[in-house]
Amino acid sequence: MKHDSTKNAAYTVDCEDYVHVVEFNPFESGDSRNLIAYGGSNYVVVGMCTFQEEEADIEGIQYKTLRTFHHGVRVDSIAWSPETRLDSLPPVIKFCTSAADMKIRLFTSDLQDKNEYKVLEGHSDFINDVVFHPKEGHEIASVSDDHTCRIWNLEGKQTAHFLLHSPGMSVCWHPEETFKLMVAEKNGTIRFYDLMAQQAILSLESEQTPLMSAHWCLKNTFKVGAVAGNDWIIWDITRSSYPQETRPVHMDRAHLFRWSAISENLFATTGYPGKMTSQFQIHHLGHSQPVLTGSVTVGSGLSWHRTLPLCAVGGDHKLLFWVTEV
Repeated sequence: MKHDSTKNAAYTVDCEDYVHVVEFNPFESGDSRNLIAYGGSNYVVVGMCTFQEEEADIEGIQYKTLRTFHHGVRVDSIAWSPETRLDSLPPVIKFCTSAADMKIRLFTSDLQDKNEYKVLEGHSDFINDVVFHPKEGHEIASVSDDHTCRIWNLEGKQTAHFLLHSPGMSVCWHPEETFKLMVAEKNGTIRFYDLMAQQAILSLESEQTPLMSAHWCLKNTFKVGAVAGNDWIIWDITRSSYPQETRPVHMDRAHLFRWSAISENLFATTGYPGKMTSQFQIHHLGHSQPVLTGSVTVGSGLSWHRTLPLCAVGGDHKLLFWVTEV
């Protein structure tokens, strides 16, 4: 396999800067085209893309930038709100970011004159992940190196606060389990919190550290996946708090784990950006080897398309897209 990342990827989109993070909108927005947001050193770009797998008359990818939002500081994570709508008049674009200045910014735009953002302050260290309530979008959860998970309303007030035992790396809010929150810590512990009682109800152990990323499977709420050390790790929470399956995948530490939005057996992982390239892999639980391996120049970020077996990764002045079979 050639290690030229642009040949490796099925499609690429040129960007004006190095891309730190990329996120497809995981929610139905009332338009067949896919919203995608990516962040660089001081801005967030919201764009729209359609792939030839979706529409026969498109060759490859059709991409259009809708708006660039000035951010002023490096973007570390992006989360879409389910309130984002393209079929309303005017349209509503709503997302939040976490940034290198330890603040969360909540952006709202109608893609015309209204472009607002609100700053949510309270974390005392880097924020590693943010997520909206997946149904109403009326709250945001965040996890940080300050050993806390916090829940905020859209006015910026904290409505809940959980103390962790180590840095919080990932936070997930499942659309079918909205009264629970999944929080993954760097020390290898993943906890589920009951948001009504505001207490932990279940924990999983990776038996490996450092845990860098974890994800709650969209298609099966009993499945959780993560990367820790060099390995990917899968749990079935109905069976055990210990992993059901682990496999070493990335030589120099694994970085991100994301379940596909369309299959409970398909997921992707990335390795840490090495001196030149980082490795990107798509895995299928029925196969012992990765079903696809790619290489990205200083790759960063990882996101699955809402309805296709297609993955986006950010790179050096590029968005890269890989396609696989289910």
